[in-house]
Amino acid sequence: MSIDLNDKTALITGASRGIGEAAARIMAACGANVVLVARSTSDIDRIAAEIGDKAVAVACDVSLYQDLQNAVGTARDRFGSLDILVNNAGVIDPIARLEESDPGIWNQCVDINLKGVYHGLRAAIPVMKGQGGGVIINISSGAATGAIEGWSHYCATKAAVLSLTRCAHKENAQDNIRIVGLSPGTVATDMQRAIKDSGINPVSQLDWSVHISPEWVGKAIAWLATDAGRPYDGDDFSLKTEEGRRAVGLIA
Repeated sequence: MSIDLNDKTALITGASRGIGEAAARIMAACGANVVLVARSTSDIDRIAAEIGDKAVAVACDVSLYQDLQNAVGTARDRFGSLDILVNNAGVIDPIARLEESDPGIWNQCVDINLKGVYHGLRAAIPVMKGQGGGVIINISSGAATGAIEGWSHYCATKAAVLSLTRCAHKENAQDNIRIVGLSPGTVATDMQRAIKDSGINPVSQLDWSVHISPEWVGKAIAWLATDAGRPYDGDDFSLKTEEGRRAVGLIA
């Protein structure tokens, strides 16, 4: 890829698999130092070892602000800066209609999908402001602007994340801190397997072949981290359109 992230340090939440793993590997290949964050270190330790000296794994529960603050501190201590934050960690299980949903698990989704993004913003923005700038990419979804049966927890939290993206942009653009969302569409990850297994709504009926690869999303994340992504700051960039895919260089 002709994306230059040399001398940049990126922290990626939910980096143990899927989009987060792909983003970490691709951003490292583009020259960035990468801090892989997940609740369990078994997978991120392996991925970091495979990437090499430019990677470090950090155990972190994004629902806990102190954990993300510590991860940001690790990025600075190990690599000297935090230039890019990718708020990727998110859950959709269990998929259920509202009247059948578990209140405790519904709340847990809010803690991870929404509060986790807030915690990332809160921990990273002061550091980036002190450095003179940075980029924060929030993984969004079409669910942010649409109602989908069985996804009340996911739709509500992704809508809130889109609002956070817009608010954070309004507050920080003047300090050269870019905040942008990425709506990738359906991606061939474990989350899509859970969706298919639920059988609740039309998304669960999609053939696996229509889902894009996590690597496409990882490339889009790396691209958005460069100045090429600036036109989309303060809103969601969609990877579902030909225009978006062409801009990233995924299609001719």
